[in-house]
Amino acid sequence: MRKTAVYLMLTLLLASSIPLIASAGPNDDIPTNAAGTGVHDTLVDAVVQAELLATLQGSGPFTLFAPTDQAFIDAGIDLVALDTPEGKVALQDILLYHVVSSQEPSSALTDGMLATMANGDKVKFGVNNGVVTVGGATVTTADVPASNGVIHIIDTVLTPPVDIPATAQTTGIHNPHSWLQWSKLNC
Repeated sequence: MRKTAVYLMLTLLLASSIPLIASAGPNDDIPTNAAGTGVHDTLVDAVVQAELLATLQGSGPFTLFAPTDQAFIDAGIDLVALDTPEGKVALQDILLYHVVSSQEPSSALTDGMLATMANGDKVKFGVNNGVVTVGGATVTTADVPASNGVIHIIDTVLTPPVDIPATAQTTGIHNPHSWLQWSKLNC
């Protein structure tokens, strides 16, 4: 009897959560849609942690290239480790490298096309036999509508390009003078 009550409670809990998952749609903003998929929990948590939720809930239009939870696992991104002021800045840069500040349906993406992402870096698109790639990630589901733009689901977390001289200068052990001397000797 007790076992049946536990199973009944679990079933009711599961059933009560289904409408929440299915409630995301074209009239919801990008973060709400991402939260409703069930495969973007890490992305949504990262957006909140990086304090970008209000931005992505804005009027847009935006195009979000949304990595799945598995993509975050594969990339080894640990949100707990990034829960520092420096980590927040790095997380913002990574997340904004997944956003275009315009609405770009998959039909507008062409092979070799470059786009400037919201963090200011550029990314290159590929289109081959109907398969769209962005910066090395494959678009697995395209054109998920949202009230403030469009979402393209991708299989990999995009990594912004690294500015080696700028990174070296932030270490505290490399000054601009030593970097300039090294680069002259090795170029």
